[in-house]
Amino acid sequence: MSRFPPNDIIHLVGDAPRFDLAESLGPDLRLGDLLGGPSGDGALPRLSDLPLGYGTAAGDAALRHEIALAHGVTADDVVVTTGGMQALFTVAFTLCDAQAEAVAATPLFPLALNALVAVGATVRHWPLSFDHGYQPDLERLVDLLSPSTRLVSMASPQNPSGVAIPMATLQEIVHLVERHAPQAHVLIDETYRQASYGAAAAPTALALGPRVISTGSLSKCHGAPGLRIGWAITRDAPLRQQLVTAKFNTAVSCGRLDEALALHLLRRSPTLLAERAASLAANLDVVARWARREAEWIDWIRPDAGALCCVRLKPGVFDDAAVERFHAALPAHEVRVGDGRWFGESARVFRLGFGLLTPATLAEALNAVAASWRAALAGA
Repeated sequence: MSRFPPNDIIHLVGDAPRFDLAESLGPDLRLGDLLGGPSGDGALPRLSDLPLGYGTAAGDAALRHEIALAHGVTADDVVVTTGGMQALFTVAFTLCDAQAEAVAATPLFPLALNALVAVGATVRHWPLSFDHGYQPDLERLVDLLSPSTRLVSMASPQNPSGVAIPMATLQEIVHLVERHAPQAHVLIDETYRQASYGAAAAPTALALGPRVISTGSLSKCHGAPGLRIGWAITRDAPLRQQLVTAKFNTAVSCGRLDEALALHLLRRSPTLLAERAASLAANLDVVARWARREAEWIDWIRPDAGALCCVRLKPGVFDDAAVERFHAALPAHEVRVGDGRWFGESARVFRLGFGLLTPATLAEALNAVAASWRAALAGA
């Protein structure tokens, strides 16, 4: 029996084609980049002296302190997890069961949705529309909330679109949940929040109320998914203790080496994030120029943060058969995009990841995407 619904997004952790535009992160940080940082305060201690015993269930105290500093909370509000996915699953496992309802804003990272399904919750989908810039419809949310709602799950900036929800809208969402689903928590996945394009990152939503949970990781903004370090942050002390217990029962602790490297990375975070912001801004400019040039064929929504955005094959140009031919043509052009169906979107929408490649290679990859849809139209 399968507890987790299958999704083709699993191929992202397999072999990649020449032009991988399906990924949602910037260039991978290399260990040498991290170890070669400046000496002094925050320098990495000699790895040969690192004890390899168990860590703590809540996570290394110094690491929790650094995460807390970036979110305006205390270290006692933070639970370090084995990647952001363990944070999402642990929250779902702790708050939801077969008697619970959960509201999920879609399109959504499929594993976040799968976690709700796996724990047996009744999932009520809160659709966000490409035509409305993936901004939430608050009246629709009210219709979905009930006294049985235990969790409202969303992301800001969103995956797959990179669109952020304005803080005023998030505040209204929290108020509506308090009014119509008083036992529910609001989970806001902020994994992409610090992946800005040179401007200051948006503030965290944790200040909006004690029932707000923020999740994140080092995978996207910092380019270190291989460290498998994420976190869940809540100012609800009993819930935080339940999350620690759930983490202990599923992973015991994170790896001591991962935590040590993560601490060093976060202490160098301002410099690393500034460098990556410049790279993302340059690549976003390449995408914007391409989208303007190809406007006869596609629509796109400019993201607010992250190395990802949504592109749509125009409904008036591509019928459903042409959309399928487009996806079938991509491998021949050595390119991969994120199929919108992975996230609960239409097949004519795809996630375009623009962070991995250099600007010149990205431009070449985007031309390969355009060649794929031209081949699809020619095959009609």
